[in-house]
Amino acid sequence: MQRSSRALVIICSLILCLSASAKKPEAPPAVKDTWTSVQSKHFFLVGNAGEKDIRKVATKFEQFREVFSRLFTKAKLNSQVPIHIIVFKSYDSYRPFMPGYQGKVNEVAGYYQSGQDLSYITLTSEFRETNPFSTIFHEYVHAIANDNIGHMPPWFGEGLAEFYSTFEVSDGDRKVLLGKPIAHHVYLLRENKFLPLARLFAVDHNSPEYNEQDKKGVFYAQSWALVHYLMLGGNVKGGVRRHPQFLKFLQLIGTGAPVGECFQNAFETDFATVEKELRDYIGRNSYPVQNITFDQKLEFDATMQSAPISEAEAQYHLGDLLQHSNRTDCETYLQRALQLDPNLTGAHASMGMLRMRQGKLDEAKTHFRHALSSDSTAAEKPSNYLAHYYYAFTLSREDAENNVIRPYSAEKAEAIRAELRKAIALNPEFAESYDLMAFVNIVTGEQLDEAVTMLRRAIALSPSRQDFVMKLAHVYLRQQKLDEARRLLEPMARGNADPQMVEQAQSLLDSIARQLKMQAEYEAALKASGADSRASSTAPGGNESPLPARRPLMRRRVEGEQAKGQLTAMECTDKGVTLTVKANDRTFKFHAENLDRVQFITYTTDVGKQLDCGPLKDPLPVIVTYRSSTDARSKFDGEPLAVEFMKPE
Repeated sequence: MQRSSRALVIICSLILCLSASAKKPEAPPAVKDTWTSVQSKHFFLVGNAGEKDIRKVATKFEQFREVFSRLFTKAKLNSQVPIHIIVFKSYDSYRPFMPGYQGKVNEVAGYYQSGQDLSYITLTSEFRETNPFSTIFHEYVHAIANDNIGHMPPWFGEGLAEFYSTFEVSDGDRKVLLGKPIAHHVYLLRENKFLPLARLFAVDHNSPEYNEQDKKGVFYAQSWALVHYLMLGGNVKGGVRRHPQFLKFLQLIGTGAPVGECFQNAFETDFATVEKELRDYIGRNSYPVQNITFDQKLEFDATMQSAPISEAEAQYHLGDLLQHSNRTDCETYLQRALQLDPNLTGAHASMGMLRMRQGKLDEAKTHFRHALSSDSTAAEKPSNYLAHYYYAFTLSREDAENNVIRPYSAEKAEAIRAELRKAIALNPEFAESYDLMAFVNIVTGEQLDEAVTMLRRAIALSPSRQDFVMKLAHVYLRQQKLDEARRLLEPMARGNADPQMVEQAQSLLDSIARQLKMQAEYEAALKASGADSRASSTAPGGNESPLPARRPLMRRRVEGEQAKGQLTAMECTDKGVTLTVKANDRTFKFHAENLDRVQFITYTTDVGKQLDCGPLKDPLPVIVTYRSSTDARSKFDGEPLAVEFMKPE
């Protein structure tokens, strides 16, 4: 085995003179309406609607929450991510803040905007529907489901939310009615073609059926009808009950198995049969409802505190909503808020998040430090621990190049951990703090057992976050706990997760399979070699016969992921070196700023003759150990840590 110390030094001098004048964004219109905040026991609301209307919305949320706590005693209703509710006084004032799709406003009666640090529910008090509170209940079901269910396909999420949107309380607040038919869904399904169930199950959040106005109506209606039928539709021929099969189906798709396979195993029939049952169910125009009567009337803490809020605070809430929706116009609202109140904690924290997303990390740190040094109002309490968390996050990324994290110094690692400890002390239910603490340990290569503990805590708090599960699998791989990693990765690779997660999980499973194969081959060769040496070291007839040479141990010399394939190119620029490796049907791009930090190991003497900058005339078989990029948008798969040049097979 030889080690190659060949250094590739590319010296380039490039001077760029940039002169640009940025057009200052127009300030948002002044908030002329009176904005009010309402704090109930479990919800924080703001809006330009009247105080009475905002209180009415708060009451409905509290009432609905109380019913859920009685019906689902094991459900987690205290979200680890705060929820802010914005109540607009009219459809016109709400319209600029509605979500968009392909450059157009996606007109909705309300929506739930989930976030890792803060989630929003938005709606208008200018109700245009038969049931004015259906939007409230629909959106809150999304919030509850997000905290209690892992991967949830859109048809089930929207169908369940619509089912519970008809929630009604009567009989002196003792009786609850669930599952009333939704007239516009029924009429639409009678007039339009159904989506084949296979297509319904395949719709994701980027599909036209989920977003386009002329298509999403059928998707929502059919999702509601399917959930309604499977929950309350009763028996079918032969006495088969669909409800328990429905529960089994949900459990099976939660494992990540293909939807068709789960459907067949749960319902013991095909899509066409259940689709026909659903058509018949809709056509009968007779819908059972669920009546629940409680021994005691629904009671909850109705205490609420309301207060007018300043124009600066109103601009902050609007800007932060847009910031969490990844809209660029959020900046004008946040700038306006800071112009009106330079010490507004929440606005500094939100602006810091925006600057961090833009890659302006020095400005981000300035805003976070300002947020941490300012006194916060009651409405800004979430910003306290968030400012500590995001300041730590910014520190963890400020030395990254092309989204590849460099090893932290001891001082930097401790500074990040110190901020995270403060964030955890302020809010021990915030999963992101534990995730980032684990990440620091992964980068430093220290305390990996603690990283496992941190990630398990994060997953317990947010079971729907598959990125936490993926990170835990990475740690297990670092610890060479291949079986534990495989148990986590296999469900994610079966097609029931984000496509990027599926691809990454399958790549890691392939890597595990290669490692296990190489290990088995080496152990077999070692065993055979040992058997030969015990038998005889001399050939028949007395001639000496050398023992088989031991194969080099193909184990991971540097902790990280591995890719096995053909090195086809090495691009050299003033920004570093990029290695291109083709592995089966996938091409990897690994970027290193400095080759001195990459360990080269060769099992062949031909490397020095062929390796040079540019495309390789004859691709070289390699195994690259690398550290993954932390940003899915990066054009590189990661930073190479070690490159092993293999003999051709």
